[in-house]
Amino acid sequence: MTPVRHRVSGAELSFKLADEMEVVREELRSPSGRVARTLVKLGPLRVTLVGIGAGGALSEHSSPGPVTIHVLEGAIEVVTRENNWSLAAGELLMLDGGVAHAVDSASGSFFLLTVATPASDLPPTA
Repeated sequence: MTPVRHRVSGAELSFKLADEMEVVREELRSPSGRVARTLVKLGPLRVTLVGIGAGGALSEHSSPGPVTIHVLEGAIEVVTRENNWSLAAGELLMLDGGVAHAVDSASGSFFLLTVATPASDLPPTA
């Protein structure tokens, strides 16, 4: 994985998503099938650009805090124990903390994953 060459925390951050997606697109040429690139890591907030190659998937998992999944390109299927969500570019899904979910993409996709970690799960500050 290519190291992130920008700050991921600070009072103000700006990104060109097209540039970030191009880096991930290059990394997706490897056999891993998925690439995650942290854009923001500040206190309880994490924003990650995720690329999934055609036929790629993320196995079932959950987060202690709420998450949003905003599809930027392509389409994904998000499967929870209650629903199947088919999401295309421009669509956004929110899942509450603890909701187990899996993600797959038949044709490949890029999405922004935002995670808000509950304060009780954050490491203590010095």
